[in-house]
Amino acid sequence: MNGIELQEVSKTFGAGSKRVTALDGLNLHIRAGELTALLGPNGAGKTTAISLMLGLAAPTRGQVRVLGADPRQDTVRPRIGSMPQESAIPQALTVREAAALFASFYPAPLAVDEVLKLTDLQGAANRRAGALSGGQKRRLAFALAVVGNPEILLIDEPTTGMDAGSRLAFWDAMQVLRASGRTILLTTHYLEEAQRSADRVVVMNAGQVLADGTPEQLRAQVGGARVQFKSDLVLAELQRLPGVEQAEVDAHGRADLRTRTPESLLGELYRRQSPFTELEVSRASLEDAFLTLTS
Repeated sequence: MNGIELQEVSKTFGAGSKRVTALDGLNLHIRAGELTALLGPNGAGKTTAISLMLGLAAPTRGQVRVLGADPRQDTVRPRIGSMPQESAIPQALTVREAAALFASFYPAPLAVDEVLKLTDLQGAANRRAGALSGGQKRRLAFALAVVGNPEILLIDEPTTGMDAGSRLAFWDAMQVLRASGRTILLTTHYLEEAQRSADRVVVMNAGQVLADGTPEQLRAQVGGARVQFKSDLVLAELQRLPGVEQAEVDAHGRADLRTRTPESLLGELYRRQSPFTELEVSRASLEDAFLTLTS
């Protein structure tokens, strides 16, 4: 079952020579109950797609369905929670007052204290929104997105501005919400977070889907490994090692090699008895896959 469906969706802005195509025949299905990360470079169409899912705009062509209906319908909108990149939070209200105000807009909201605990804001409950730190403001925006007890959560760059502790707390809350059966779609530039936490990753560029699968499936498309070490070998020697597809050496003599056969490469180094230190071997990451797909 799909929580969100975009069928052959196009969205254009402007006219004539100033016409811009943000989405170009986009087909995107978000399965219910999953946490999906929507990735893409700036201008890929991610924010435009989310605005259509929220019912803030209509597609130029194609069909958008959220929970089986047009997201602009009054029966659908209360079932969607949104955390945009920029949130207009009433600065004079305390955290608790803001959460209570937003809760009053929904027919069956979560308890305010429950939401403050989920978003790690209990200690700031009586602080005015205008006095919060940047990370606390993002957590408050998250609280306002979930207080209505939505079935669908659409979150745009959630951890921007958060410190490391806040980011960990946010992802812990994501796992709680996912376990409760909610459908979550988020965009992020922190690809290691998507690799660690998402059930599924969709990569967009130029208004279309480039790749769609689990983080492991996308990493497997790139294949190979990254081998790093310090040695006296110069770049030309490193490039001639078996299986090396890409090689770099920094100013400190640390080699960074990409290969699909790390065993053969390391075997050759041992055979030559070429001394090396600080060896690190890692599989291709989601970031590697993303850069390969969007390059």
